[in-house]
Amino acid sequence: MKLLVATSNEGKLAEVREILGSLLGATHELVSLADLALPAPDEPYATFHENAAQKATVSAQASGLWTLGDDSGLCVDGLGGGPGVHSARYAATDELRRTRLLRALNAVRIGRRGAHFVCAVALAAPDGRRLFRAEGRVDGSIAQGPRGMGGFGYDPLFLPDEAPGRTLAELSSAEKHKLSHRGRALERLKPLLRQLLEKGEP
Repeated sequence: MKLLVATSNEGKLAEVREILGSLLGATHELVSLADLALPAPDEPYATFHENAAQKATVSAQASGLWTLGDDSGLCVDGLGGGPGVHSARYAATDELRRTRLLRALNAVRIGRRGAHFVCAVALAAPDGRRLFRAEGRVDGSIAQGPRGMGGFGYDPLFLPDEAPGRTLAELSSAEKHKLSHRGRALERLKPLLRQLLEKGEP
């Protein structure tokens, strides 16, 4: 049986596989939009939850599979909550996004570098009649420069409060998944996924 993750972001897909791997086992397969040659749905809304639901429902109907949609982003206090829902579109590549963020914070005093990551996930049935949601959040601050080789996106710049002195990119995968926004959102969705799997879905 297959569960579609409505993304073509390899970093995000790898994390979802790691977090849900023990639950899915060998009998259930996670596939991406790229695997099915499906386009990425638009993200037209102003909230993470609305965009996650859009990704999940549109891709579920297009694929005929149960689909997990994820919309996540970095919200920085000194930037009025930005880049927020525009995090993935802040610049063309991860490196350029990090560079733009650091430049934007050049004039922001140290005490205003607080930030948090948010992840909203939505699980949609292919018939369009069922939609389940969950959310995760991790609080922290923005480092003066990138550190660490792990993760992706803004991870080398984000210092989680629960791992003092280290960025998300300096944590092991197990450490990151335990406290990250995506790890927490998917943990909250696991009981529901377990019930569906026991019923033979997805």
